[in-house]
Amino acid sequence: MVPEGVGPVNIAFFLLPKEETVWLPLRATMRQAVEKMEHHGYTAVPILDGEGRYAGTLAEGDLLRKLKYTPDLTFADMEKVPLKDIPRRLKIEPIQIGAEMEDLISLALAQSFVPVVDDKLVFIGIIRRREIIEHYCRVVRG
Repeated sequence: MVPEGVGPVNIAFFLLPKEETVWLPLRATMRQAVEKMEHHGYTAVPILDGEGRYAGTLAEGDLLRKLKYTPDLTFADMEKVPLKDIPRRLKIEPIQIGAEMEDLISLALAQSFVPVVDDKLVFIGIIRRREIIEHYCRVVRG
C-alpha cells in the first residue's frame, strides 16, 4: 500500500508516452528486433499488434533461445523469422491508465517496466520501475 501523502495517486504521473518508448511491431523480424534492442541498449521491449494493442514483451533471452533451438539459423536468416514465431518466456502484464497506484507498484515489483494501455487495450506507453523508485526516494528524503 502506498502511504498517504507520499506521492502521486495517478499513475499517469510516471508515464513515458508511446512516442518516447522503444517498441516493435508484431510484424517485425528477429533481425530487426536484435538491431533495435542493440541500438538502444535494452534487454526487453514491448511488442504491438497491427491495431496498436500491446501484444507482449520480447526479451533478449527469447532471441537467444530461438538461436539455440534453431541450429542452422544465421544472422542473415533472422530477417525471415517474424516475431510472432518467437516464443516469449516473460509474461509482462500491462496496466490500464486508470489503475490504482497499488496495482502499479505490485506489477513494478516483478517487472522492470509496466506497459500502459487505454480502455481499448491500445498501448499508450510504459512506466519504468526506476522512475517509481526515484520518486519515492525523493519523497522520503523530503
